[in-house]
Amino acid sequence: MRERWRAVGVLAIALFVVNVVARLVIRFGFDGDEAAADRVTLGMFVVVGLILAWVAFSRGRRYPVAQWGAEVAGAIGIALGLTMLIAPLLVGTSPFAGGSATFFWQVVLYLAATSAGVFLGYLLLTTLGRDHRSQSLKRYAETSAAKPRRIVRR
Repeated sequence: MRERWRAVGVLAIALFVVNVVARLVIRFGFDGDEAAADRVTLGMFVVVGLILAWVAFSRGRRYPVAQWGAEVAGAIGIALGLTMLIAPLLVGTSPFAGGSATFFWQVVLYLAATSAGVFLGYLLLTTLGRDHRSQSLKRYAETSAAKPRRIVRR
């Protein structure tokens, strides 16, 4: 149980750090340049999606979706809370500085990027036939085909 919470915490902190770094780059590198800020934000969403795609790919090989899906969802929820409420304070702004519409659009975009990352990682894993379910079905097929045929006596 302890390892599960550690994995959730590490993933949540990693996603939070990516967001904080992107906010700091925008603040100190491109202050006032909207086009550059949008590119950095897009890059941040791509990095978050790639991290989650890698997590879904690596965890999906060893564990069933029900187990790692709950862990990843918990990490995304914690990271979302930290990203929306704590990260702006670290950069020197308020979470609602752009208004409530901007805040909620950030939540929607973050959830879309994380969902897309997890979906694409697991889709690639399933397409390659390396997911937990495909591997267990493969093992079942091999064991059932390996049994000798029973001779029926009458």
